[in-house]
Amino acid sequence: MINLEAPKKAGALINQAYQAAAEVFRPISRKYDRAEHTYPAELDMFAALLDGLNSSGEGGAGAAGVRRSGSDKEEKGNRNGANLNVVLGTIEMCWGDVGLLLSMPRQGLGNAAIGSVATDEQLERFSGMWAAMAITEPAFGSDSAAVSTTARLDGDHYVLNGEKIFVTSGERADAVVVWATLDKSKGRAAIKSFVVEKGTPGFEVVRVEHKLGIRASDTAVLRFENCRVPAENLLGSPEIDTAKGFAGVMQTFDNTRPLVAAMAIGVARAALDETREILTKAGVAIDYDRPANTQHAAAAEFLRLEADYESAYLLTLESAWMADNRKPNSLQASMAKAKAGRSVVEIALKCVELTGAYGEESLLEKWARDAKILDIFEGTQQIQQLIVARRILGKSSAELK
Repeated sequence: MINLEAPKKAGALINQAYQAAAEVFRPISRKYDRAEHTYPAELDMFAALLDGLNSSGEGGAGAAGVRRSGSDKEEKGNRNGANLNVVLGTIEMCWGDVGLLLSMPRQGLGNAAIGSVATDEQLERFSGMWAAMAITEPAFGSDSAAVSTTARLDGDHYVLNGEKIFVTSGERADAVVVWATLDKSKGRAAIKSFVVEKGTPGFEVVRVEHKLGIRASDTAVLRFENCRVPAENLLGSPEIDTAKGFAGVMQTFDNTRPLVAAMAIGVARAALDETREILTKAGVAIDYDRPANTQHAAAAEFLRLEADYESAYLLTLESAWMADNRKPNSLQASMAKAKAGRSVVEIALKCVELTGAYGEESLLEKWARDAKILDIFEGTQQIQQLIVARRILGKSSAELK
């Protein structure tokens, strides 16, 4: 029998994350939406608490990545672990505010990159660091293989040159995980990721962007001009393995895409919860025991949105569960990201439509603005569909563009 409930051992984590979302994030959500580029000082103490949860092995609710292992000594059979815990915690926290979660110290997407591809020595050395992730450049968006930022080995340092845009936490983070190519002529296989710490000569924050949503989070443009980075800050192996190609660096997305899907799930549920309350107060009954076509039109639409939410939720849990059980999850991670990203945009906008003027008095209009980025970053909707098609049809990136 398939159990579609959250695992019981994750109950304490889910409850803690929900309480934090309700008591810490929700009360300051509107404040920092209006005060764009102001760092939410209230997060410092909470981040310290989250660090404690992570170090205790309980698992946190942020975006810090988790490593997967293929050791034969590990316990056999199915298991729920750190990936699923982080996804479940992220859902609860983003029910509170996704922009504030993205502003959490030491929970950046760069941390997920470090967790995915760093060596054990690097993992220990960069422990406690808040790392952003810099991939996108002015000349490309979704095609990560088009990276033009260069990294040239010079003695015991790499010299980085290039510009990155749309870097979440790019101004506030302690360091940035920068994607750069060692040799453009060798294609995807030469793309590596480097940890570049703030204050490194040649590393400049050019500007911080104004945004439609997730305004509590900073999004920066970064420039690297003859920026010298210690060779040991290249994550993973410096070897250019043309047989393995892009797989090592792209493994990062197998961790981060379920997390972004979880963010979308949290925002969608927040919108549905608020809409249900507004509809109920307006006298619109939502009856799960009656066919939708026999109910009020608003109730029928709400039931459709809720079904869409549930399917995205289950896809997201599946992708995390597969990672915990050492199963390749690239297809499922992209399916979850595509479904959740598309669903949250429709759900949030429809909830504003269903509630009318009432939505302006709540956070619904804010969630509608926050939702759109969740369908874009970590790979757009179109890119996710392309990845899914390649996996299902067995086509390479060269065969199916």
